Amino acid sequence: MRLHDRRLAPTSAPGTGETELAALLLQVARGDRDAFEMVCRRIAAPVFGTVRAVVRDPCQSEEVTQEVLLEVWQNASRFDSGRGSAMAWVTTIAHRRAVDRVRSEQRSAERELRAAVFAVAYDQVAEQAEANLDAERVRRCLRSLTGLQREAVTLAYYGGYTHRQVAALLGVAPGTASTRMRDGLIRLRDCLGVEHED
Repeated sequence: MRLHDRRLAPTSAPGTGETELAALLLQVARGDRDAFEMVCRRIAAPVFGTVRAVVRDPCQSEEVTQEVLLEVWQNASRFDSGRGSAMAWVTTIAHRRAVDRVRSEQRSAERELRAAVFAVAYDQVAEQAEANLDAERVRRCLRSLTGLQREAVTLAYYGGYTHRQVAALLGVAPGTASTRMRDGLIRLRDCLGVEHED
């Protein structure tokens, strides 16, 4: 039985109402495929309308309508006319399936959001930890410089001063300031290189 060919088929069978649908469901319960085809023609549009009101998305509504029709085929024997009308039984199935689909989509979206938030949080923590380790390594290497080298490098690279400004701030000749910075940077490079290789 190809349900998808009839999922939105209009109600073309002449309707004698609820009694006829209930009788058809009894035949479906006995495995009558022709009766099921007639049931599909009668209920596809109302089922789709019920599902669409809950699910909203047309493609998903079609999928859920397929599921409802399949459930009607598989569970027609559970229909009990003493507990309510055939259409009420069908629309109850449709509504339940539609709500299940919405809840499933919400859970899926929440899982994706949690995963994204976790990934961002993990990345931020990892980056911050790496930055802290790098900063600590630089501080440790700066402490290995002489006082004059440390002052010159700190003023130039953390203070943003030019060689001439560093020289003026330290009260030394520009060449002396450049030498201190060069020597300090060589020692820093060596220190950081040794740390990196370890």
